[in-house]
Amino acid sequence: MTTAEPFTHALLTDGATVRIRPAVPGDAERVLAFYDAMSPENRRLRFFSSGRRAAELAAARVAEGPGDDHRALLAEAGDRVIGIADYSREPGTTAADISLAVADDQHHRGLGTLLLEHLVAAARGAGITVFTADALSANHAVLEVFADLGLRTRRHFDGPEVRCTIDLTPTDAYLSATDRRALVADVASLRPLLRPRSVVVVGAGRTPGSVGRAVLRGVRTGGFAGLLRAVNPHADIIEWVPSHPSVSSLPYVPDLAVLAVPAPAVPRVAGECGESGVRALLVLTAGLTREEAAELLAHCRRRGMRLVGPNCLGLLNTAPDVRLNATFAAGPPLPGTAGVAVQSGGVGIAVLDGLSRLGIGVSTFVSLGDKYDVSGNDLLRWWEADGRTDLAVLHLESFGNPRAFSRTARRVAGAMPVLTVDAGRMRRCVDRLSRCEEVDTVLVVLVPTAVAAALGDDLVGAVLHRPSPPARPVVAVLPSQSTRVELLPVREGGHVPAYGDAQEAARALAHAVTRARWLARPAGTVPEPAGVDSAAARGVVARHLRDHPEGGWLDPATAAELLGHYGFPLSPWAWAADEDGAVRAAERLAGADGAVVMKAHWPGLVHKSAVGAVVLDLRGAEDVRSGYRALARRFGDRMTGVVVQPLAGRGTELFAGVVQDAVFGPLVLFGLGGTATEVLADHAARLAPLTDVDVRELMRAPRCAPLVFGHRGGGPVDVPGLEQVLLRLSRMAADLPELAELDFNPVLARRESVVVVDARVRLRPALPVDPYLRRLR
Repeated sequence: MTTAEPFTHALLTDGATVRIRPAVPGDAERVLAFYDAMSPENRRLRFFSSGRRAAELAAARVAEGPGDDHRALLAEAGDRVIGIADYSREPGTTAADISLAVADDQHHRGLGTLLLEHLVAAARGAGITVFTADALSANHAVLEVFADLGLRTRRHFDGPEVRCTIDLTPTDAYLSATDRRALVADVASLRPLLRPRSVVVVGAGRTPGSVGRAVLRGVRTGGFAGLLRAVNPHADIIEWVPSHPSVSSLPYVPDLAVLAVPAPAVPRVAGECGESGVRALLVLTAGLTREEAAELLAHCRRRGMRLVGPNCLGLLNTAPDVRLNATFAAGPPLPGTAGVAVQSGGVGIAVLDGLSRLGIGVSTFVSLGDKYDVSGNDLLRWWEADGRTDLAVLHLESFGNPRAFSRTARRVAGAMPVLTVDAGRMRRCVDRLSRCEEVDTVLVVLVPTAVAAALGDDLVGAVLHRPSPPARPVVAVLPSQSTRVELLPVREGGHVPAYGDAQEAARALAHAVTRARWLARPAGTVPEPAGVDSAAARGVVARHLRDHPEGGWLDPATAAELLGHYGFPLSPWAWAADEDGAVRAAERLAGADGAVVMKAHWPGLVHKSAVGAVVLDLRGAEDVRSGYRALARRFGDRMTGVVVQPLAGRGTELFAGVVQDAVFGPLVLFGLGGTATEVLADHAARLAPLTDVDVRELMRAPRCAPLVFGHRGGGPVDVPGLEQVLLRLSRMAADLPELAELDFNPVLARRESVVVVDARVRLRPALPVDPYLRRLR
């Protein structure tokens, strides 16, 4: 037999593997033997006759070999031909006549459909657009195959025969049909791997550092629900598990064999597993040569074994009726709902740890390693159908079939989130990064394994104790570390911070970045606002505290006098002690629309709106008198008078103020104002005295900052005016240690101006102290 043309392997619906290849002239005898082995009834359905002559002619045509107008595909299981599909182009057209035959004992395994899928792909490549096929109307099996293919099919009945025409135009229906078939086949093929009823660990050593022994221990202590054996010719029992000298000497044929033998022995053991009937291999061994790898994969393909690895961490399934932990990761995973597939074992351990910390846990975990066979596509299909997984996490270094992966991932993403990372090329990475001028710090996650723990490997030393110190700072993350953070000495001197959690390490780096930015910003200068009379302001404070030694909230007149010495843009106001005075004030202050606002006052009143002490939109003398009488009835003798102001127009309501902090001293506050200011608490603060840089940062710090600088197409408000308000508050706070609290709410900001609509000021006794004078406490 010669196979000059390329071949491929594919899965049947029961998970078995077949080889599909083009027929060549040397296949004539094998093809005829295939037809001879068919029952007379199946030969009649295939050739419309049970005689041998039709089979001989068909065998001769199939064995002609591929050409521009003819192609035949063979499906093989081992050395046996089990299916044939071929087409012959009708001269001068883009149509081709096809035929299909499947061995008697291979029906209902999806073989006919699989052959047609490959024949369709070959025909499209040759420019063929239509398949035609004649079948007996009694040949229900082949008619069903044509109908289920997913392509547009027409039938024309002529007596006992049916003429089928199949349009080869690609459609989404065809892709969906192939997706469904791939899902069924993949899931069936992965069952011996991910839901095995029996497991054998080949190469479980007697020494503590053996990878095989670590995996055997993990399977045993994890409570595997099936049968478990070990293979080691030098021991009868390992880890309390019965051991046998070879796979062929086992008392049963295991579904899954875990191989942890030296690289040169892997192909031989894989061949023995295949001859014994093992259905799946998990190869942990690394370092296979190209020849050893090719031989390993050939055994798997020939015997229909699915393969994970080589050079992998293992796999696990936390389902209660499986409980398989065939990994050498340190510590059992938390059962859960996340399906994980990784190529890097270290990343896999970190992901398992992270999912456990989050409380999500893992349904299935597969370390793909060198990914000779089982891929991310396979795992996506498994998770789609397993009924347990609701989150897919893939960490892949390559995509064997990117378009197929993209289609599968999009479909699966409709049922669950799919998180995919295309890894870098995951050993000199630390050195390169630490010498890269664009990198400031390197964060290294060091994950433990059971083998490293058994051998006492120093992961920190292996990465951080370099022959020469790194050019950039390095931060380590040790998920196994019991403390939150430690300082680890390194050989070249100094220390490296090691965190137990990657998030805490990232937060620490974020704080370092914030501090670096703060250090790099310009220092700024403290501006001197024009029109400030500090001496007169101190006189107002001294007079008030002489009359009120305990301090307290200033009355409107005193507050306006004090604020006037600092040049704040206060809204016009007038004090009225009776109804007539209120009317006169309203006549004087009413704006163009004639409206005023009246606010009741008495000593100690702070939150006027909260107690209903504000009456809005008063127009004319009668409104003003009615408003005054309403306030007088409501508050009685407590009310000492009212403040009358013009009704403020529209604008952005902001808050600005000062508070004396017991630790830090005077703080200037800025943020959202209005009645919701205390509920939303959208305020920021800076220490007085403010520099010009401080003022700009303070105005941009609250969440409401976009309202100041322009939001949804709206222009900014009077930013220079707001800056002046904050700078004057800063100067006032620095001048007056007796200033306990000051609130401007609201500060009404418009494009053309800023107005302080309402102000509250509280003083308290305090000794005037130069804060910069050198002295002991």
